[in-house]
Amino acid sequence: MVEFARYYINFIREFFANIGEFFKRLFEAFADLFFNGVVNYFRNFITASAEFTLLDWVMAFIVILINSAFVVFLVLKLYQLVRRYIKFNKTEIEKDDLLEEITFLNQKTIDLMDEKNKILSLKMGAGTAVDHHDLTKEDKKKDEHTGPSRFVKLIQVDKEYENTVTSVHMRDEDMINLNELVKRFINFSASKLGLFYDRKIISAFFAGMATSKTMILEGISGTGKTSLPYAMGKFFGHDSSIIAVQPSWRDRAEMVGYLNEFTKKFNETDFLKALYDTTYRDDVCIIVLDEMNLARVEYYFAEFLSLLEMPDPDVWWVDIVSDTQPGDPKNLINGKILLPQNVWFVGTANKDDSTFTITDSIVPR
Repeated sequence: MVEFARYYINFIREFFANIGEFFKRLFEAFADLFFNGVVNYFRNFITASAEFTLLDWVMAFIVILINSAFVVFLVLKLYQLVRRYIKFNKTEIEKDDLLEEITFLNQKTIDLMDEKNKILSLKMGAGTAVDHHDLTKEDKKKDEHTGPSRFVKLIQVDKEYENTVTSVHMRDEDMINLNELVKRFINFSASKLGLFYDRKIISAFFAGMATSKTMILEGISGTGKTSLPYAMGKFFGHDSSIIAVQPSWRDRAEMVGYLNEFTKKFNETDFLKALYDTTYRDDVCIIVLDEMNLARVEYYFAEFLSLLEMPDPDVWWVDIVSDTQPGDPKNLINGKILLPQNVWFVGTANKDDSTFTITDSIVPR
């Protein structure tokens, strides 16, 4: 044991001695390069210049001037790189601080909305307002629940957006008119996606988005009905959700899903997941009902049409389940989802014998 201790002490002493020698030699190398070497350079130059002719002095002056300019250039570049790095770090720190502040303000906004609902509930009694304490209790139950949820896909959406800020901040260059917006989209789709559109069609599409939350693109197969909303999603930076309508859809349960009474699990559809995803976002969200007239639209989409006709967006609540249980998704309030104002429903419809005619009661809505 004594021998090993002696060996280990000698090993540590030698190891740190080598480290010290490394830094000593490194310092000496820098000293030779920038101090001792410079003195030797001048001495050698003075010795050699004793035999210089006039032409040699001209050449020496030009070379010294070029070398000096090169050294100054390197120093300036190094200074710019250091300054850019410091500025970049400062910008990243400011971004992090800004995101924290935005998150804090969003939370404050939610708290204020809860207070507003509480005041409305006190004024209106048993009205449609959601009580603040009920929401708080419900959120606590959801947070405390650790078992499996009956909404697997929606809980996954909650996890994806956990601690994520999705606020949209408009810049000065985003304040444009319709013509400029159409021009930007046409250029984007042509250069990035290889899709080419007529200005009138795109202008009509944007005008439709400004006037209604639902649109129908009707025509024969292969005319680009589905690719247009797809390109719109790419243009706005959030991919459109394309839902394939099935001929078997007879009611809203086929589109939204339903609670299985045997397994006590909710059979979630891609449409429901896409709809729930929009509750976390503030940007443009487009849900495409592809081949929507393979089934009768008034059978499965009538409830959404009725809701979207309401002038007050605060009553756009979609019933999902009849009760609330621990472990339900965060944005499922009292078994309902509030349709956000940033979602548009775009349906594509074919004109052939395999589809149903869209009735006159649907088109004006």
